Order: sequence, then structure tokens, then C-alpha cells
Amino acid sequence: MLKHLYIKNFALIDILDIDLYPGFSVITGETGAGKSIILGAIGLLLGQRADAKTIKTGTDKCIIEAQFDLSRYRLEAFFTDNDIEYDNGDCIIRRELLASGKSRAFINDTPVQLAMLKELGDKLVDVHSQHQNLLLNKQDFQLSVADIIASDEQQLSAYQQAYADYQAVTAELHQAEEDIERNRQNADFLQFQFDELHHARLSEGEQEDLEQKSDTMTHSEEIKAALFTADHALQADGTGIVTSLRTAISALRDIQRVYPDMTELTERLDSTYIELKDIAQDINGRLEDVDFDPSELDAINARLDKIYDLEKKYHAENITGLIALRDELERKLGNIENSDEALAVLRQRQEELRKACQQSADELTRLRTAAARKIEQEMLQRLVPLGMPHVQFQVQMTREALGRNGQDRIAFLFSANTSTPLQPVSQVASGGEIARVMLALKAMISGAVKLPTIIFDEIDTGVSGKIAEKMAEIMQEMGRNERQVISITHLPQIAALGTTHYKVSKEETPQGTTSRMEELSSERRITEIAQMLSGSDVSEAAIQNAKQLLKVQK
Repeated sequence: MLKHLYIKNFALIDILDIDLYPGFSVITGETGAGKSIILGAIGLLLGQRADAKTIKTGTDKCIIEAQFDLSRYRLEAFFTDNDIEYDNGDCIIRRELLASGKSRAFINDTPVQLAMLKELGDKLVDVHSQHQNLLLNKQDFQLSVADIIASDEQQLSAYQQAYADYQAVTAELHQAEEDIERNRQNADFLQFQFDELHHARLSEGEQEDLEQKSDTMTHSEEIKAALFTADHALQADGTGIVTSLRTAISALRDIQRVYPDMTELTERLDSTYIELKDIAQDINGRLEDVDFDPSELDAINARLDKIYDLEKKYHAENITGLIALRDELERKLGNIENSDEALAVLRQRQEELRKACQQSADELTRLRTAAARKIEQEMLQRLVPLGMPHVQFQVQMTREALGRNGQDRIAFLFSANTSTPLQPVSQVASGGEIARVMLALKAMISGAVKLPTIIFDEIDTGVSGKIAEKMAEIMQEMGRNERQVISITHLPQIAALGTTHYKVSKEETPQGTTSRMEELSSERRITEIAQMLSGSDVSEAAIQNAKQLLKVQK
């Protein structure tokens, strides 16, 4: 429930700071006084897009803030899921607009994205403006009404999952059919490519190994010269490092008995000698290994040329890419060979999921059919007192192909009297009749959905007198069931039945035109309703009539 509304520097509003109450409240005021401005501000709190032009001229910042009591509406999960503090059901939503065009939104002082603000706003307030009457043209709105009355959220969710599974396997089947058909058309070419790569007998690491061998053989003379030089330096008779080191070790061992300090150095030299001798033998062995064989080098380079040609031909970066392509070609050829079996498996799976989807859709249709009969009965009960004694209202259900929301198409058919055939309500109902139909629908829906606040913006269009009073009684009744109903109205019959009465007015000040909203006292309500009855010149008869409407005894 909306408890408090604060608006600063929005359009014509300097500051609006007002409390709101449970039950049925009314807002009145002359055309152009600023009622739509207040609705626009509330719309921004509910996540609508902002426009810097709405900031009051001469100011650089606009603030709109509302306090809600959510203690009865079980919305803790929303706050928990979005990591926002939940303060015993007390919620403050704030929107700030800057002249630079930037906008910021907060829920309980936590900065949030606009989408999150809209998600919460949809759970808090339903604003019914005149353009919402156009919803009667939309099939999805009529279907959603049936779903609300059917309370089929779980079944709808189960169906949508079944439909998603069915769509997924259908897409997979179509893709497989296209791939197989394309591969069949290219089967000969795919087989040629596979054969070429298969006969090449490629192996991982082969290219790197061959490139190393080719490089070694190409530089064999250079390598042998370096190895010979190193071998000579290590093992040449008389001058080699190994021979000299052996001579040094022998000399030190001869003096160890008389000069023990040399023991450790001798051991270190001995270790070095062993390591160098091993290295020298390894180098000497490599001299035997390095040999230049022109025919072997030709064979290696021919093999490399073959690999390079294949890489260029198949746009592969390396031999790994060629092997991956070969394996992929083998898979495609295997799919062609086994395509009938693979498609049969997918088609069977598709049929199983279609049957499951159809079964779920049938259950959804059953629930909606029962809801449709309930809607028909309740709408007649609500419309007859609204000046339509011979009204006909029917929920027409037809079947369509399986879709995201089932396979039901719903249309509200209407006739204001028994002699006129039923037709879609948006095509035959007058403005006043549509207003009454929408009010009846909203009243019915509100009984199934515990929406904290409902705002009606001139729902009374095209009606007057007793009908307006009946409409007010419906809104009054809606406001008794733990809800807050606010009606913006031009009709005194509706204004008189509000528990709380607010007036929006416009005045000229030295700073410019200003719009404001105030709660009316009992005496001022009489005057306001009298003006609504008789115009600016309030007569005694109008005052008495206003008192009668308000049931005030002087």
C-alpha cells in the first residue's frame, strides 16, 4: 500500500508531500490542474523511462519518492533474491532525475537498475488509465485474465518448459536434416578429402620432428665441426681439459697426507673430472651420429612439402588442424551412412516431447475452460448492476497450433442487449460500456491477485448518475479487501464515496505556474463536490446535493 508520496521539482510541481491511506480514495481537480503530472511521477517510480524535460524549469534535479507498506503481501523473496534490505515490510522507492539526462533509482537506499525497479513496481501498483481500455483489443491480455482466474501458474510454467523442450528437439532435428542433406550432396567431395588426409597417415608431433631432422641434416657439416672442436678441447692428448684435470687430481692426491687441506678440493675436482669425462664421451658419440645422407634429407623434405601443401589446401595452421579436419570428415561421412537411424532417433524424441507438450496443453485448456465459465458468470453479475440488465458476455475459446502459452485463443464477446449478436467487446462496446467492462474485469482480477495499490485514471469516462455511483461502490468494495484503490475522477457521484478526498489545483505565482495536491477536510469536500455538480458558481441547491451525496447531516 502506498503510504506517502514526495515529489520535488517535477514538471509544474515545486514540492508535493502527502500521506495516502488504505481503502478507497479519490482525486479531483479541473482539467489541466496536474493530475496527469502526478500519475507521470508515479509512473517513473514504477520504472518508466525518464525525460530530463520533465524537471521543473530553473532547477537541476528532480526527486520522486514513495513509501509503501508491504507487510501483508509476502514480497520478502524479491528483496532477498536481489540482496536488498527488507525492513519489516516498510519500503521506500526513490527516483532522481538530473538535468544532464542521467537518472538514478533506489529501493530502500540501495541503487538498482531500472528493470529491477519495474519488476517491483509491477508487484506494487496497477495504474489503469484510459489507454488501457485498448487492452481489450489484445488477445494476450484476455488470455492473461483467464490464467489469473484459473490460478494456473504452475501448470503454465510446466507447459512452457515442455514446449521449450519440444522446440529445442525440433530445432535440433531440422538442423540435423539440413546438415545431412548438405553432406549427402557433398558426399563425394567429403570422401575425396577424407581419403587424401587418411592416406597421408598424419600423426601428432610428426611435423615438428621432421622439421628438426631437416634442419640438423642441412647443417650437418657445421654441427660436426663444432662437435670435433669441443671433443678435441676436452680429450686431446696432452692438451685436453680432461687429461689436464686428471693430472691435477693426481698431483693433489700426492700431497694429501702431508697437506690435508687439499682433501676437499681433490674430491671436488674428482667430481668435476667424472662429469667432464662423461660429457666428452657423449660429444664424441654424437660425432658418430651426425651424418649427412642426401637421400634421407630428400625424403624428409618431400614429406614436409606434402604436409605443407595439405595445410595450405585445407587452411590449417598445423598438423593438429589437419588431423582434426580428417576426424571431422570421418564423422560427417559416418553421419551420412547412419543418417536414417540418427534422424529416426530424433524424430521419435520429437514425437515423445510433442505428446508431453500436447498433454500439458490439454490440461491448461481444461483449467482455462473452467475459468472461462467462471469469468462469464462473474462478469454478468458485475455488469448487470452497472446499467446493463440485458448484457451478454461470453469467453470464446478456440484452438490454435501449440505456442509458448498453450494452444488456446481467447476472445471476450459482448452485447449490451439480447437482440444483438455477440461480437468482440472492443468492436461493439461504447466508451462508457468499455469503461464498465474494464472496471468489472479489474474488480474480478483484484479478487485473485493481491495487488497492494490500484489507481484508476478516469475509469468513469462515458458514464454518469446512478451508473457512476455503482462504479464507485465497486471501487469502494475493492478497497476493503486489504487493498488501496485510488480513483482520479470528474464525477461527483464517485468523488462522494471516497474515504479520503484529494484535490489537485493549479495556481499562478511570481515564480510561475505551480500544481499542488492537498487532502480535503469534510467542509471543503462539500464545496468541491458542489462545484463538480454546478460549476464555479456554487448554489445552495448544489451544496445540499453535495451533502446528500456525502450523507452529511448539518
